[in-house]
Amino acid sequence: MDIDVRIETWPLANPFRITGRTYTEIELVVATVRDGEHEGRGEAAGVDYLGETPAGIAADIASLREAFGTGMDRARLQSLLPIGGARNALDCALWDFEAARSGRPAWQSANIVAQKPCLTTWTIGADTPEVVAERAIAFADARAIKLKLTGDGLDADRVHAVRTARPDVWLGVDGNQGFSRSTLEALIPILVAADVALIEQPLPLDRDADLRGLYSPIPLAADESVQGLKDVAGLSDAFSMINIKLDKCGGLTEALAMVDAARTRGLGVMVGNMLGTSLAMAPAFVIGQFCDVVDLDGPILLQRDRAPGAIYRDGLVWCGEEIWGGGASAFATTGSLQTTN
Repeated sequence: MDIDVRIETWPLANPFRITGRTYTEIELVVATVRDGEHEGRGEAAGVDYLGETPAGIAADIASLREAFGTGMDRARLQSLLPIGGARNALDCALWDFEAARSGRPAWQSANIVAQKPCLTTWTIGADTPEVVAERAIAFADARAIKLKLTGDGLDADRVHAVRTARPDVWLGVDGNQGFSRSTLEALIPILVAADVALIEQPLPLDRDADLRGLYSPIPLAADESVQGLKDVAGLSDAFSMINIKLDKCGGLTEALAMVDAARTRGLGVMVGNMLGTSLAMAPAFVIGQFCDVVDLDGPILLQRDRAPGAIYRDGLVWCGEEIWGGGASAFATTGSLQTTN
């Protein structure tokens, strides 16, 4: 079995601001595994707040060429790489490869009876109140919106602007670790008044203990506080939901195990993304079949997507087998490519 890995650059439709960073483009790593007859692909953005870079992810993938040369499966891969972007790209590529070789779609191998479209959030970066209101209106098809907050003093105005512009949508907010307990407590009444349904990762991941005893009528979802399967058991009781991202947990294989672990603890499940094309959304869409909240809007934020790509209509997302996991072996690419040897 051979590995090919490349780095692609995809420009965003608009600058995208979160706590501590503004993106204008995103670099993605695409891994391809093949045996001469079948091939599979997986895409990863990595986890930048943990120091992952596209070059580092590509190097980690390339380092396994010899191991793949002797044969590889998903179970063995789990022992060769830690959670993160490199394992995600390869794990998803192996799922796609297995589908191509067996003729059985990946969703069936994940024990899904029939896939269905998912209601997805459309994400608005933390811009000025005027701009976030304009974006909310521009997302005319959205039935659910997630608004990025930063703790910079403008969050109340941002929330009010979006809710005023779109009184009809489900609204969640993502703190991206930008708050302290006191600033969160001050904001909660404003969020309640705006009918916000979910607060995602308000405090830094090492400050979960500060949430002890917090009263919030709005559920809290853990994102950065839950990287992989081992983090689910020790999660603070302040959280009632986890956000699974394939880049964090190292692929679809571990993500499915996280769903089971979360349900065992009585937690809600959300699937998110680190930005990306439809090649990254498609395996996450498999997880979305099990989720209470789905946030798979990465391609919406890009200037262009792959073809074939995910379908966004009436607030729903649909990822067909022709994108990934159904035996298809060709993907059109419209980003700029950098091949890593």
